[in-house]
Amino acid sequence: MNYLETFSPDYAIARERFRAKSLACGYDCIAYPIDRESPTGEELTIDVAIAGAPNPKRTVVISSGLHGVEGFLGSAIQLALLEQQQIIDSRSPDTRVVLIHALNPYGFAWRRRWNEDNVDLNRNFLLPEEEFAGSPKNYPKFNAFLNPTSPPSQLEPYILQAIWLILKYGMTSLRNTLPVGQYDFPKGLFFGGNAPSQTQEILAENLSQWIGNASEVLHLDFHTGLGKWRTYRLLMDASSQSKSHTRLTERFGVDTIEISSTEGVSYQIRGGLGTWCKNLLPECRYDLLTAEFGTYPAIKVLQALRAENRAHHWGKPQQNYEWAKSQLVEMFAPVSYRWREQCINQGVEICKQALSTAT
Repeated sequence: MNYLETFSPDYAIARERFRAKSLACGYDCIAYPIDRESPTGEELTIDVAIAGAPNPKRTVVISSGLHGVEGFLGSAIQLALLEQQQIIDSRSPDTRVVLIHALNPYGFAWRRRWNEDNVDLNRNFLLPEEEFAGSPKNYPKFNAFLNPTSPPSQLEPYILQAIWLILKYGMTSLRNTLPVGQYDFPKGLFFGGNAPSQTQEILAENLSQWIGNASEVLHLDFHTGLGKWRTYRLLMDASSQSKSHTRLTERFGVDTIEISSTEGVSYQIRGGLGTWCKNLLPECRYDLLTAEFGTYPAIKVLQALRAENRAHHWGKPQQNYEWAKSQLVEMFAPVSYRWREQCINQGVEICKQALSTAT
């Protein structure tokens, strides 16, 4: 089939298509509302579709939209997988499949990376003993540049300002500061929140029943915006000497798996989903891979995040609001047919590998 047709123009259509197709394929489909509405007044929900073994030995979880606007590709991959139901049907009979659509429905609907409280959800999943406090030591130095309290401007010399920061502090320092997660600047980029988000609460209450009594869980969480154009990496938070690294490289290939480093696509963060899931469900072997698809250079992606955040907090419709939103969508869901086709095809192939009976 033409996978390009699975790309939806907005959250409302993506949600409607996901629910209709999963129900048509015989999935149990459950909606978990959050306390917000879409720009056109629709209810915002995290939708979960479940099929397969009632008492699974193994569960494969495929989630999308943790970072809101990144849900365009993840949703398209989930729909493409449902369109190719034979891929799911080829799994082992003791395997359950759980599709989680739009973990951040507010960000997806409002074209934001962050949620309704300006929270970066992949920095919000702190463990019980951790406090929602603190920031990388250099974040305050960058705050004025990252988070101006004014509407965005297309005339601002952003590139020159960014180059100056890189020359002054070095790229490694910036990588180890900006995206790590901060808890002191509520209207700033990469804010991890002051408390568990609605998404975290929904997962805490329901993830165990979604996966059933499986002793093995493989979780693919789809993201965009990091890495080379039209390529992907499978990011994991584990040592290269760990059993999970060995296990996952055997399944997906050594060239696709990447652990956190200062040189590759991934970086160390606080409050990541994978570590939290493992801590929540210690009785099972829980492997989470972040499937990260590359779009534009990081300096352009940061420019779009910065402009949209300013538009959200300080802008008005006549002050580059729509321009900032459109730029953000382009950074995380490019209109390029070649990008969309290749990334959806690659995404479906990753799901096929995850569902394979190979161990």
